[in-house]
Amino acid sequence: MHLIATGMIADQFVKDLILDPSTRDVSDVKHEVKAVASSSSADRAKKFLEECKVPEGAAAYGSYEELVNDKNVDIVYVATPHSHHYQNTMLCLESGKHVLCEKSFTTNAGQAKKLIETAEAKNLFLMEAVWTRFFPLSIQIRKFIEDGNLGAVHRVIADNSFGDNIEEKYGTTHRMINMDLAGGCLLDLGIYSLTWVFQTLYHTLPPQSRRPPKVISAITPYHATGADEMTSMILTFPSAPGPAPVGTPDGSSHPAHGIALTNLRVASDPDGFDTCRPAIRIQGTAGEIQVDGPAFRPRGWRFIKAKGQGQKGTGKPEVEEHECPIPGSGMFWEADECARCLRDGRLESDGMGWEESVVIMEVMDEVRRQGGLKYPERIESLDYPLVL
Repeated sequence: MHLIATGMIADQFVKDLILDPSTRDVSDVKHEVKAVASSSSADRAKKFLEECKVPEGAAAYGSYEELVNDKNVDIVYVATPHSHHYQNTMLCLESGKHVLCEKSFTTNAGQAKKLIETAEAKNLFLMEAVWTRFFPLSIQIRKFIEDGNLGAVHRVIADNSFGDNIEEKYGTTHRMINMDLAGGCLLDLGIYSLTWVFQTLYHTLPPQSRRPPKVISAITPYHATGADEMTSMILTFPSAPGPAPVGTPDGSSHPAHGIALTNLRVASDPDGFDTCRPAIRIQGTAGEIQVDGPAFRPRGWRFIKAKGQGQKGTGKPEVEEHECPIPGSGMFWEADECARCLRDGRLESDGMGWEESVVIMEVMDEVRRQGGLKYPERIESLDYPLVL
């Protein structure tokens, strides 16, 4: 694996990559960091490698162009701001490199479609780096739903919010609220709320049964920059997991609501001790799954049975608790998926496929349209190459 960018998320990713795979019970794949590129200087890239304690031998480049021209580079992890994903990923694809690109995938669905079109034409692997999807916890929950244990799923509520004094913490230039970098809570935090809605209401259906949702949303802009500081979304999926209620018109499907919330001023976990658990509630006719936050890195879930659904009659709540420890940050699981896809000759992942990435980008496009949120034209452009 090779990296474009040397920021915080790249730091976490590299430190996970160099962990012994046996600590997560993985033996079929392993990772090596062969090169890192910084847009500022080769010295910055070298310092990054040293700080992350990457074994000697990895190359340090002072430009992204140098990295993609390295013949030893096979797959590149793009960890730049959202605004630069399209240009940076196109650079890699046009240079014949497989790509794992951070989420949100791009700034709009048109860019996502163009990346996919390019990857397919060049026979290259491409995946949006939605790391939470590949946690054992997420896989367990999806299987629990697919096996019918939750009954018919009718509603999912997911919140991923940070509570900060935006003026003091971010001011007017920080990437979180910088429109030139596609800042705001939707693309940065809301993607996790949408991830939980989609992986439980959409991904758990057979591919032929998946239908895009209708969207109703509201956005509150940050007064200093115009980036969204609060975004709330209600998604209505025409088909959802589980049997339809008796007497429904077609008898084969039922709708469900996904409520995705994100905010920069109030937090999902206000005291930092998970007192307000859960961050995600997945509600079906057989009971409720609760996932404690944060939504991007949960470490446990529980199933609460509905009344009349096989309780033992003890007169006490019947709750199944599931702990899912993470031996690191948790970013290695998405890297493992990439390695297996490359090993097996697959261009896309079943866990985070191209079609679903596009549908989620289309939802965010519609949310922005309804809220009147527009990014600068140059970062929404499909033109390549562009200097940003």
